[in-house]
Amino acid sequence: MTCTPEKAYSRDTWQIVTCDNCKMTYLRNPVANEALGQGDDREKTFVANGEISKGPTSLSLMISNLLQRFGLTHRDKHDQFRTWFKDGKVLDVGCGPGGRIRSPMTPFGIELSRSLYEKADKMMRTQGGYCLHGAGAEAIEKFEASFFSGIVMHSYLERETNVSRVLKGAHRTLKDDGLVYVRVPNYGSLNRRMIGPKWGGFRYPDHVNYFTLKSLTQAARSAGFFTRVVNKITLPFDDYLTVLLKKVAT
Repeated sequence: MTCTPEKAYSRDTWQIVTCDNCKMTYLRNPVANEALGQGDDREKTFVANGEISKGPTSLSLMISNLLQRFGLTHRDKHDQFRTWFKDGKVLDVGCGPGGRIRSPMTPFGIELSRSLYEKADKMMRTQGGYCLHGAGAEAIEKFEASFFSGIVMHSYLERETNVSRVLKGAHRTLKDDGLVYVRVPNYGSLNRRMIGPKWGGFRYPDHVNYFTLKSLTQAARSAGFFTRVVNKITLPFDDYLTVLLKKVAT
């Protein structure tokens, strides 16, 4: 497999490349989970890269504010999650301190950071669920098959070094009528093309994958999912790509 270096987007020792075959853009030399201090360095790199990844006013933010102003979208996804997941058991992969999934849904989580896992597990157990500590692609395999009505991957999949494994794990643990919510930086956005290396989606080294709709759809299809775009109208200008994944009927 040959790859084309994205020299304009590589920084220091971090090498971003695009696969000549599948056109997936990714970090060629990611850091192993163990080397990230059990994930606690995630918070540090987020702050550090926030000072680097700054560009002009985001078109995505402007559009988002307009949609919220006219009541077409909301910051809090709780009600939308309830509609999609029907108040069932919901897994939040990369859940941080928890709180994204709330009652009457039953929250479950996976979190790499030890300190954030402890907070999430304590909170989730008060609502009938629990959190597992570890890498998402490995931890998701510890849940029973067809256990969840919904799975949330909010700002997670761009950090996962084994996308295929975690998506297949999601497929196994999801009920046949369940849905997976995925939100990742939109590498195909006009904003990224305008801002270039200072686009906010670049975070070194915790962002490993840089998805376009095409590459995310291909990854989902390989794991047995159909893809439906949630932010279809604003997608060309949006810094984020938001989709729902549904199992392909067998």
